[in-house]
Amino acid sequence: MSCDTRWRPHDLLHLRRLDSPDDEPAWVRDAFERAPYAVVRRAFAADGFVAIGVRGAKRAQRYGTWVHADDIVGAVSPESLAQTQADAGRDALPSFVALLSLQRDSGGPLGGFAWGPIGSTGFELATHVPTVNETSDLDLLIRVPQPLALNVASALLEQLQTLAAHIGIRIDAQLETPAGGVALAEWAAGKARVLARDASGPRLIADPWSAVAHNGIA
Repeated sequence: MSCDTRWRPHDLLHLRRLDSPDDEPAWVRDAFERAPYAVVRRAFAADGFVAIGVRGAKRAQRYGTWVHADDIVGAVSPESLAQTQADAGRDALPSFVALLSLQRDSGGPLGGFAWGPIGSTGFELATHVPTVNETSDLDLLIRVPQPLALNVASALLEQLQTLAAHIGIRIDAQLETPAGGVALAEWAAGKARVLARDASGPRLIADPWSAVAHNGIA
């Protein structure tokens, strides 16, 4: 079992086809026909396969499975969507309004970071399939391969929260570290240990950038 490093967690994969295992929920086929995309998830896979998650029309509709690498047509990374605009008629939705504010502020809170939208916002931008609604959060992925000072993390969190409060939305930012995904809010809080998620599962660690905190698999 391994993780194919050609694709990273939260990348959206454009798929040629999707196998139908016996335990597949009824909604998965409709979702795949609507948008033949799936997100790379943090899980091990047999050689030649990639762990993916299929998104349905409802919040509770999420299905984890695996796809053969040969069935991957293309991939969209979160950061490739960082400057992508919402389709006409969709840009007034709160999550897109918040994203546009971040896009226009080159010297703002995310300046200097490699970042991009994930979740429903990223999915809609990549697929052009309406997915975001009035109550959707804006989920962000921020890549931080090097240690992030607590004061920098706190300032970043405060700026994002201020923007969220102004628009009336929730902005949930996740740090992509060498140890896996860590919530910005947790790291900025200065906790002794934070929850990091990688292919092995969630675990509490003191330093997501420490060489002993991870095994090289996110």
